[in-house]
Amino acid sequence: MGLTRQYLRYEPAALFGLVASARAGVAFVALRGERGRYVAVPACEHVFVWDTRKGEKVLILKGLKQQVSCLCPSPDGLHLAVGYEDGAIRVFNLLSGESAITFNGHRAAVTALQYDHLGGRLVSGSKDTEVIVWDVINESGLYRLRGHKDVITQVLFLKEKNLLVTCAKDTLVKWWDLDTQHCFKTMVGHRAEVWGMALLSQEKRLITGSADSELRVWDLTYIQEVKDPDEPESKKSKGSSSPGAEEKTEEDETLELDEHPEERIVKCSKVGSIMREGRDRVVTLGTDRMGKFLACHGTDAVLEVFSVLSEEEIQKKLEKKMKKARKKAKQNSEEEPERSVELSLQEEIQRVTSVKASSKIKSFDLILSPKGELKMVLLLQNNVIELYNLDLSAQVPQAVRVSRITIGGHRSDVRTLAFSSDNIAILSAAAESVKIWNRSTLQCIRTMECEYALCSLFVPGDRQVILGTKTGKLQLYDLASGSLIETLDAHDGAVWSIALSPDQHGFVTGGADKCVKFWEFELVKDESSVQKRLSMKHVRILQLDEDVLCVRYSPNQKLLAVSLLDCTVKVFYVDTLKFFLSLYGHKLPVLCMDICYDGTLIATGSADRNVKIWGLDFGDCHRSLFAHDDSVMYLQFVPKSHLFFTAGKDKKIKQWDADKFEHIQTLEGHHQEVWCLALSPNGDYVVSASHDKSLRLWERTREPLILEEEREMQREAEYEESVAKEEQPVVAGERQGETGLAGKKTIETIKAAERIMEAIELYREETAKLKEHNAICKAAGKEVPFPVNPILRAYGNITPSAYVLEVFKKVKSSELEEALLVLPFSYVPDLLRLFNEYIQQGSDVELLCRALLFLLKIHFGQITSNQMLVTVIENLKKTTISRVSEARDVLGFNMAGLQFLKREIEAKEEVTFFADATERFEEKKRKRKKKEKMVLAML
Repeated sequence: MGLTRQYLRYEPAALFGLVASARAGVAFVALRGERGRYVAVPACEHVFVWDTRKGEKVLILKGLKQQVSCLCPSPDGLHLAVGYEDGAIRVFNLLSGESAITFNGHRAAVTALQYDHLGGRLVSGSKDTEVIVWDVINESGLYRLRGHKDVITQVLFLKEKNLLVTCAKDTLVKWWDLDTQHCFKTMVGHRAEVWGMALLSQEKRLITGSADSELRVWDLTYIQEVKDPDEPESKKSKGSSSPGAEEKTEEDETLELDEHPEERIVKCSKVGSIMREGRDRVVTLGTDRMGKFLACHGTDAVLEVFSVLSEEEIQKKLEKKMKKARKKAKQNSEEEPERSVELSLQEEIQRVTSVKASSKIKSFDLILSPKGELKMVLLLQNNVIELYNLDLSAQVPQAVRVSRITIGGHRSDVRTLAFSSDNIAILSAAAESVKIWNRSTLQCIRTMECEYALCSLFVPGDRQVILGTKTGKLQLYDLASGSLIETLDAHDGAVWSIALSPDQHGFVTGGADKCVKFWEFELVKDESSVQKRLSMKHVRILQLDEDVLCVRYSPNQKLLAVSLLDCTVKVFYVDTLKFFLSLYGHKLPVLCMDICYDGTLIATGSADRNVKIWGLDFGDCHRSLFAHDDSVMYLQFVPKSHLFFTAGKDKKIKQWDADKFEHIQTLEGHHQEVWCLALSPNGDYVVSASHDKSLRLWERTREPLILEEEREMQREAEYEESVAKEEQPVVAGERQGETGLAGKKTIETIKAAERIMEAIELYREETAKLKEHNAICKAAGKEVPFPVNPILRAYGNITPSAYVLEVFKKVKSSELEEALLVLPFSYVPDLLRLFNEYIQQGSDVELLCRALLFLLKIHFGQITSNQMLVTVIENLKKTTISRVSEARDVLGFNMAGLQFLKREIEAKEEVTFFADATERFEEKKRKRKKKEKMVLAML
């Protein structure tokens, strides 16, 4: 097949202009041995790690297509779990920046992630209302927990007990026993959505944030503690004097979902509330890693910080209060107070300060530094990260802003883009600033304050830029000094469009005041210096009946096309300003248009989602194309060709052929509306700006693009999407209750099952061939050479059974169960026989036992009723038990050996590990201080 027309593919080259997306949270990460310096933030589909001290990007964790929706660093600080909009979770190694593990289980965006205290398990909550617990070490899903009826907002593991707490927008807080995988308690004390929660005071207390200004505090009593007779009465009644704790209301009641109340694991009782300053809902509620500080914020710009007293501090406060009470009783010559003095809830959880950020807060993270400072990082709505320090030793602690990362992007959406004539500089302008970027390094080289910009251009020579603003002004900037040279009141309404004349002597502007104005460049004397400077001179005006939305010159400067609010495009002669053509046919106003390099075609893009291609000779419509699923926001021809690009509110950028009226390529990457784009003068680069605050650079490659292949790839992508949306396979004998399998059917699991099926087919064929070959050899009475299968030869002449094992081992651990679930039963008997052979050899016992037990679970009825498999199962039972006990013995021996080595090291170096050493150090310190006091007293 000969290529009739060769197109070149445009590929994504870079994402820039983005500090952080406000979709997911911000988190401190440990990098290069430092905590409290580096922060991880979502950036569309990637995760950026910023150095807050230098304001530099130090690491990019690259995602695929979906936007990041959730972040959670591991307790050891070496990994970062990232949740995405499509429900996938990827675990990144922070040292290498690579993603080692991928979990697929959720059907919608991941909204909550949490590691357990050892980092071995990960729990995730999603918009699909389900909670999944994952085994990070084994890289597989453990189980799915169902019960909530709305989006999960927070999930928490308990350190001491194998319990999980979840809250959701269905107003419920649920407690799950992970040993039995069921919900044993549901707390219904909230009237509205529960947006966040935190565990305090060594998990003896739960605090929840809802849609009001109240933080509800619950005391947790575990069953062992209820039975403990040695617990002091004062501890049990602690906090009962707090406001709202005396009278029992509907809110205080909790619903027990146990059939047997005596088997209750935990008892929750509301002890009171802490009032926030904000009147709106809680957006984020969290503590630092030690649980000493609690912070929360609403939909405003204020972060409220609270201090949580420890057991020792509470005891000291109680003693102080008791002393005062005794003193008072003595002064009043009363008897010593018999009743115990209690602390109110407000005294136990004290307000420290409120931090006012420069814009609305979207999320935060806290870390207590070794110096005793509380570090707070805030992710703001306007593409900014702020870091605050709180000095806790001060009499009145005040938060001080120590760094602010802003240079990497605009505060608001970029509404106009332009390329310099040498293809090197990119201009981007938003509501508050205009920035100049270096295309090759993607560094911001100039930032200048401006009014709300709507259109822009580089003045010939690339030393100045002109902006058209929403207030009708034209602003001229000098790039060398980064200063505003001149401001002119050009229009009475917004300046919607600006176009440079082809002779480069001037430009034309169109505004909301129904005027098209012509301007020329001129040199005027500058009052402040001897040299002349560039200025703009108004020369002509064209008055029209409707607002002007877009203006474009033809390349020969004979015609001027003007798009109006009445959905038409009018074409005028430039020299006489006489009317030439009217292009009508769009149902809604034309927002963008462009004329090709030879002046034969004009393409118009409208809010009616269509692009129309017209001839400029007679104004005839060559073709109308349904271009986007929403308004077409920008359109530009590729220089020296009849190809053009369109940008739409449907998040897509598309390339079209104006001669053949064909769609060539779709550039997908932006996650929200695309406002504008710009093509470099040589046509090698496209830059686009979107509502997701990102700027994206696309580069033309030398790779030819064949339309048939492109359509085929599109069909494959659609098929893969449809597979993911299909009904999940049902496990025989499993009822759809509270728990279920963690994984989900994806194209990867189907492909894995197909590979296993192909391997078993090959094993069957090769076994049959071998039997046949042996029979021929026997009949011939001599050895005949056996032809080796090329696949087996590629694997190093291995046996067919060994090949099946190789294929099986290559299935990802997280996809194993789902791959076996879609495997037809006809392949299972062969697989069981092979498993018996492998386990006897002692290879990969753990993996094979996991697969074997899962197959027995899902095909139990068919396996037990099949007489042929009785001997296979019996053999498997013997070999599995013996091999598993062997593996257990090896593990036990290794554990005992390690413990022995630990004891040896401790005895040798006279060092005790971890906590003991710190306790002894503290004791020595106390003794030394006591000694010093005694010496001072003697002196």
